[in-house]
Amino acid sequence: MDAIKTDGLTKKYKDVVAVDNLSLSVHKGELFSLLGVNGAGKTTTIKMLSCLTQPTGGDAFLNGKSICKDAAAVKSIIAVSPQETAVAPGLSVRENLELMCGVHGFAKAKQNMKIAELTELLGLESVIKKKAGKLSGGWQRRLSIAMALISEPKILFLDEPTLGLDVLARSDLWDLIRSLKGKVTIILTTHYMEEAEALSDRIAIMKDGKLLICDTTDRIKETAGTDNFEQAFVRIVKGVAK
Repeated sequence: MDAIKTDGLTKKYKDVVAVDNLSLSVHKGELFSLLGVNGAGKTTTIKMLSCLTQPTGGDAFLNGKSICKDAAAVKSIIAVSPQETAVAPGLSVRENLELMCGVHGFAKAKQNMKIAELTELLGLESVIKKKAGKLSGGWQRRLSIAMALISEPKILFLDEPTLGLDVLARSDLWDLIRSLKGKVTIILTTHYMEEAEALSDRIAIMKDGKLLICDTTDRIKETAGTDNFEQAFVRIVKGVAK
């Protein structure tokens, strides 16, 4: 069974079709990137898949559960690490993690085990007692991802995870995201072409709410007739692929 399967997924806002009859599938354990210029429909697609907005047509199934008919079940298996880093700045790293454990009703023993596990996985040991608001952007992003992973989601949405980070912090976060591959299905949205190429198993490119192509980076480059992925993206979006 696929982790995600969309079937004619559509979202209209009055006269604007933000997502137009989107049908695609994401395999379990895959790192799947959603690319497109501004207004392509990426954000609206993520909002529908994470049950933040209802589709006006079609449906999507996450681990077999419908976003239209079983939103509560879908929400129980997903987590979102938003573009705006969602940490409590006045709390320490550990306190932020404890807060999320409390939200999910974890007993003390499970809380301590989960925090220890995620602290090691995300390399947070050196900053565990620091106030989140005092951390650099890269460390805040790590904490945000750790908080999203507290609930042990089957599917993790990463929205622009390295936006605004310097080259070193971005490289470190790439290593972290790679370490999560296979443990959880990851849906990544990013404006950085090299990021999508470096991390993704497959990539979907959208324009004006429509899916243009969904394939591996090598096949996308082959389709566009170029060895450069950014150039391939431009050609496909402009409709000038070979």
